[in-house]
Amino acid sequence: MDALDALTPRKIVQALDQYIVGQADAKRAVAVAVRNRWRRSHVEPGLREEVKPKNIMLIGPTGVGKTEIARRIATLVNAPFLKVEATKYTEVGYVGKNVDSMIRDLVEISMRMVKGEELERVQPKAERAAEEKLLDLLLPGSETKTEPPEAEDKKETRAKLREKLRHGELEAREVEVQVEERSMPFMQLFSEAGMEEMGLDMGNLFGTPSRKVTRKVKVSDARQILTAQQADRLVDRDHVNREGLSRAQENGIVFVDEIDKIVASAGQRSGPDVSREGVQRDLLPIVEGSTVNTRYGPVRTDHILFFAAGAFSQTKPSDLMPELQGRFPLRAELKSLTRDDFVRILTQPKNALTVQARAMLATEGVEIEFTDDGVREMANLAAEINAAAQDIGARRLYTVIEKVLEEISFQAPDISPCRIPIDAKYVRDKIKPILETQDLKRYIL
Repeated sequence: MDALDALTPRKIVQALDQYIVGQADAKRAVAVAVRNRWRRSHVEPGLREEVKPKNIMLIGPTGVGKTEIARRIATLVNAPFLKVEATKYTEVGYVGKNVDSMIRDLVEISMRMVKGEELERVQPKAERAAEEKLLDLLLPGSETKTEPPEAEDKKETRAKLREKLRHGELEAREVEVQVEERSMPFMQLFSEAGMEEMGLDMGNLFGTPSRKVTRKVKVSDARQILTAQQADRLVDRDHVNREGLSRAQENGIVFVDEIDKIVASAGQRSGPDVSREGVQRDLLPIVEGSTVNTRYGPVRTDHILFFAAGAFSQTKPSDLMPELQGRFPLRAELKSLTRDDFVRILTQPKNALTVQARAMLATEGVEIEFTDDGVREMANLAAEINAAAQDIGARRLYTVIEKVLEEISFQAPDISPCRIPIDAKYVRDKIKPILETQDLKRYIL
């Protein structure tokens, strides 16, 4: 957690501001929740276990930044992050995905993160080992001990090959390498927790070795294969498992989207509503703190940080089970986006859509310039379409900007190099035919 020392709530908000427009209240709530993790790590060990994460419920319409806030936070603190939709889960006893599978998925993400870091750490050593293996394949017998003067001759030849190999002079030559082929069949597992689909490594499960096959490949490909094999051997699997489990337990973040969709309709307690309430009951112990068995070992959920999000357009947070409400003590309401917000979204963030569009078309030699009135017009159109059709927030901007640039994107390889200003008239000319056809607008925009 040392990397978080300088990550104060104010700096967290400033980092989020670079990518997300507005929603100051939600950013502050999330920043405090993340800082509390750092504070907990510095609390006396006996009390540390008693400090529970301050889970957050984000309330607001679609496309206003709920998911993006959670995702950016996870990236900022380098934490395992999993986004799930509450509607994909079913109550125990029903066919479908069980709630505790989200923890197993989080652990898989954590393991991949740690293994990736370990592979990067051993990469230089793996590359050196792969080079020696390549030389063995290019000059069979040069790795064995022989008597002089034959040993000196082979040593000199190997040194010359090494130079050629490092200068890329042998890339097209072919060598034979051994690769492992593992079958990963999918099996349906039935248990008290329900039925889930899991990938099983049958070779490891029954103690049978993986099948090795020999392939003839170019040196350029062989280098990659051998480097990957050597890196895999150098990785300490026990360390990866321990660190992966620890990181999931202590730093993991689970974002449960559409939590409002598992609220039973008013006065209804039959049919699908029964399963919806059952999902809430199954979710409660996971958020409250329980132990979930994974193939890497048991994982405690006591200190995993949970975000819940929902529009709550037909329901309200108080319609959730009281016990579940209590496990999300922090609430943040995200506001609908205005025309001015759309203008800022198009221009201010580091990854603004206009910045992305310019960079993409620049690869074809086409320079586009979004004028102020052009940006304002796209924002107005997005707001207008959201008001007339379904309000999908900032996601509407993706559709508008793609429609505006559709013709340029198609013709870019044929018209480059060129410079094209995207002003208000250009935007209207591209969008107007669609706006005039109401039925078509519903399907295209």
